[in-house]
Amino acid sequence: MIQFIKKNRKYFFYASSIVISRGLEYFVLFFSAYYLSKDSYGQLEFYKKIIELIGVILAFGLPSLLLTYTRSKNSKIYLTGLSLLFIILLSTFLLPVLLFFGYHYLMIPVFFHAIFLNNGVLPVFFLTNNGSNQASLYKLITSILFYTGVFLLIRFHPDPEYAFIYINYFLILIGVIFLGQIIRGYSFTRHFFKRYYRLFVRLLASSLTLVFSNIANIMFLYTDILIIKIMSKSANLDIADYSFSLNIANILILIPFTLVQVDIEEIKKHFKLKRKAQRIFKLVLIFSFMLFSTYLLLTKLVFTNFSGALIVFSLILLAKISQTQSVLLGTLLLVQKKFKLNLKINLSMLVLNLILSLLFYKSFGVLGIALSSFISLTTRLFLLNHFSNFNRYD
Repeated sequence: MIQFIKKNRKYFFYASSIVISRGLEYFVLFFSAYYLSKDSYGQLEFYKKIIELIGVILAFGLPSLLLTYTRSKNSKIYLTGLSLLFIILLSTFLLPVLLFFGYHYLMIPVFFHAIFLNNGVLPVFFLTNNGSNQASLYKLITSILFYTGVFLLIRFHPDPEYAFIYINYFLILIGVIFLGQIIRGYSFTRHFFKRYYRLFVRLLASSLTLVFSNIANIMFLYTDILIIKIMSKSANLDIADYSFSLNIANILILIPFTLVQVDIEEIKKHFKLKRKAQRIFKLVLIFSFMLFSTYLLLTKLVFTNFSGALIVFSLILLAKISQTQSVLLGTLLLVQKKFKLNLKINLSMLVLNLILSLLFYKSFGVLGIALSSFISLTTRLFLLNHFSNFNRYD
């Protein structure tokens, strides 16, 4: 066992950075649900999710492109540099939009997320250019700084509901100085800049379908909160109930993502797909019962303010079970290079979820939002199963 761990220590180290990062996030979220009033907790969750959503849009799928297309040392350096310039350019178009809606104060948080945090450009650069150990160290340090800062703001700041906004203003200067030190360590030439600029433009053009498909898939996770914010007369309280349930149920998604990433090379060869799907389903089923029991205990003993959201949690949990079964099928569709089809499915399900959410919310409130997610994600599961031709394998 010790020899196995030593042989695979880089994988354990990288996985531990993910576990610690997510653990810190959940600690902060559960602490805030316990410590803050329900109204303040709902406001905190709203700002967290809207920053993450706009941050993903601003990043424009560049982390995925860098992870996929960078090979040589120069490609990693120049394409990363061009990605940073592209994000800065995109920010100049985003700022007027945020100003129009009165959310201009989110520009710095969104910019920080798109570049420095786990779903940003810089973590991918460390992974591809410096290796998994340094990437793990970067993730650990940034996560500790970010979530420790959020925790302190929630605990001691007079406006704790803005913690996920304020922390970015504290860290952006450190981030810019750190980024400047990285840039100073490399020399850039005009010849290579022109060469990789042309490549960068071609990559963006050829990968727009994949980029927009990823954005549509991410937006599906956040539109529910936005609809509640717009339509509810007690938005923060409804967001609190919905987000608390969603945060617990989201743990299920870690199972298929982990198994699919570990077995990605076998999936490319269509090797034992049905066995993998059965393994995912069994693990998800076991963890679903565990999460349901955990929710009952938490809302009875600690988070008593959320005890009335049991039905909402049950529907979200069912929706997440459907979503977990879609991860392998969605990956299979991408492996088959059916990018346009994947985009059509993601966009159509996003529209369906929006329509159902608007209709159901009027009649059922937050319960209607959860019901629309269940219907949309289950429909998506059937579509992916059909168009990926999953049943013909094995």
